Amino acid sequence: MSWKIDRVEGFTLDLDEVLGVYHASGLGERRPVADRERFSTMVDNANLVLVARDDDGALIGILRAVSDFSYVTYVSDIAVVRDRQRSGAGRALIDAARDAAPAAKLVLLSAPAAVDYYPHIGFTRHESAWVRNP
Repeated sequence: MSWKIDRVEGFTLDLDEVLGVYHASGLGERRPVADRERFSTMVDNANLVLVARDDDGALIGILRAVSDFSYVTYVSDIAVVRDRQRSGAGRALIDAARDAAPAAKLVLLSAPAAVDYYPHIGFTRHESAWVRNP
């Protein structure tokens, strides 16, 4: 099976389809998927949204980011449905983010289960990240 990566405007996506990917990827466990209004705002306001669709057009992955397209791209989410994880779709989404802003570094916070994945695709650990919750 293959996929196609496209850059889209978040507001054009079907919210239920996006939520389905978050649930099927496991990322929904750490995102406010039960709050549809908040989740919709998250998708709508990301200024770099990339999607992976299979040959039948089904959404299998999404990357949400905020970028200045010059210095840094903050990857908020990367979600690939479990049955397509380890297929290269996640790496293709990351590569597309890099292509959208080639001069910008990519920064992300890893899900605990994915910390061993990112070094394999060229990321290095950064020990001085900080999070302040609302």
